Amino acid sequence: MHFVIMGCGRVGATLAQSLEARGHSVAVIDQNPDAFRRLDADFQGNKVTGLGFDRDTLRTAGIDDTYAFAAVSDGDNSNILAARVVRETFGVENVVARIYDPHRAEIYQRLGIPTVATVRWTSDQVLRRMLPMGTTDEYRDASGQIQLAQVDVHAGWVGRPLRALEEASGARVAYLTRYGDGVLPTAGSVLQESDTVHLLLRVEDAPAVERVLTSPPKVES
Repeated sequence: MHFVIMGCGRVGATLAQSLEARGHSVAVIDQNPDAFRRLDADFQGNKVTGLGFDRDTLRTAGIDDTYAFAAVSDGDNSNILAARVVRETFGVENVVARIYDPHRAEIYQRLGIPTVATVRWTSDQVLRRMLPMGTTDEYRDASGQIQLAQVDVHAGWVGRPLRALEEASGARVAYLTRYGDGVLPTAGSVLQESDTVHLLLRVEDAPAVERVLTSPPKVES
């Protein structure tokens, strides 16, 4: 798959090289050509000098064929503008923006633009938003048998009670992340759009749980 990264700082360079190491094609955009020195000498991706929200620059970077886009420059406004252009003009659904102001990050998330505030930033968080649905290991107990995992959930589960997810997958919902806040589920909790689900499960059951929850729920006959 093809990915476009706007911003070749430490985070952007790390993301670009991580994606390339996974066998993907990558284009990196930065308005300062000297920024590309942060990339390893053997980096094979496309280095594009220009503004990440400029349409011609984005086309040069291959935005028309991209699977996901990350805006990780040093400017909140530039990142959000680029994210909106990529999503609204080019129709790229997998878009994530780096935001320094956590309050603004919450606002933009409500507008449908996934954001990662710098205070909780890691390149792994961005990678998991860009790559196809699955699970991300967050913690394991001392025995290595029990896993706390962030699990992508198919949109078809939105509006259903969390107990339905548990019954179908055999895992337990530990908590939700909702608009940047942690939420402990109650007996009547329902999955909402943009919720991030964190499950407790047996490590050996992870593939089965992933298959169930990344697919639409079965319709009862």
